[in-house]
Amino acid sequence: MRSSATTGIGCAAGFVACLLGSFLLLPVIVFGGGSPPEEAVSGELNTDAVPALYLPWVLKAGAMCDEIPAALIAAQIEQESGWDPEAVSPVGAQGISQFMPGTWPSWGRDDDGNGKADPYDPGDAIMAQGRYDCAHADLMAGYLKEGRVHGELIELVLAAYNAGAGGVLDARGVPDNGETRQYVDLIMALVAKYTKALKESGAVPAGQRLASPLRVKALITSPYGVKRPSSAYGYHTGTDFGVGVGTEVHAAGAGTVTFAGWNSAYGNRIVIRHPKQGGKTVETTYNHLFSLGVAKGDTVSVGQVIGATGNTGNSTGPHLHFEVKYDGDFTDPAPWIGLE
Repeated sequence: MRSSATTGIGCAAGFVACLLGSFLLLPVIVFGGGSPPEEAVSGELNTDAVPALYLPWVLKAGAMCDEIPAALIAAQIEQESGWDPEAVSPVGAQGISQFMPGTWPSWGRDDDGNGKADPYDPGDAIMAQGRYDCAHADLMAGYLKEGRVHGELIELVLAAYNAGAGGVLDARGVPDNGETRQYVDLIMALVAKYTKALKESGAVPAGQRLASPLRVKALITSPYGVKRPSSAYGYHTGTDFGVGVGTEVHAAGAGTVTFAGWNSAYGNRIVIRHPKQGGKTVETTYNHLFSLGVAKGDTVSVGQVIGATGNTGNSTGPHLHFEVKYDGDFTDPAPWIGLE
């Protein structure tokens, strides 16, 4: 029997009432049912870490919205039930995704097509989990914009899964009830396990000084140098690429990681020191990440996956804020990575 810290959507023992009210606040979002697609894209998920029987459903649930990638779905399932489809919590939460009986009817669908919507059917439960997480992501994003709650969006979503949206709203953030904070922290720590392992590939293209930090096409949502009155530098210190949560971030050059951790403004941040160019120091930074795949002191190669994009820190939406520092000063990344 799992501890009360894994009571899931049903809320902690003292939060059942809050959930019965909170799920009524959320819109019921309907996603297509049927069997999971064989061509589902793995994204940043470490597919080897997910039980093969449940992998298609985790991929499908993780594709519902940008804010909730498959790696988070998988980490949440491990914390909720340890991948046990027959799990029952001390307060009665049921199945692999630990739904309370009072909450299940609003979110459960017959996604596996066997004629019934059942929290003990892994396909039905994992898809309901994705729907519920994505709905909470929309709700919490609105609360953050209105200033009604504070914190990181993903952490607020997880807290709402455990303590209910009403509990998060009452606490104006992750509730300090002796359980929810631990629940959130444990899942965030598990994300690394379910994120694709590091790999090395690529080289700096001819005519460039650095490689691109992304391998996907991405819109530049804010270029270098745009005036930012709120910035300590008075201008935008890097280039913003608009990409969804969970997109692979690659090292722009070989070097040594000098920082990998949390920064109140940049969120999850990585700084890499590269070999000097023209006798001057070169550093690149990767900011607002969802997950970190390297640690301080690690040596990385060109193109190595070092993390995944997110929406952490002082960020208004999922994106990568990429910076280049040359001789200690910020400089426009565009010409370094072949954008102009």
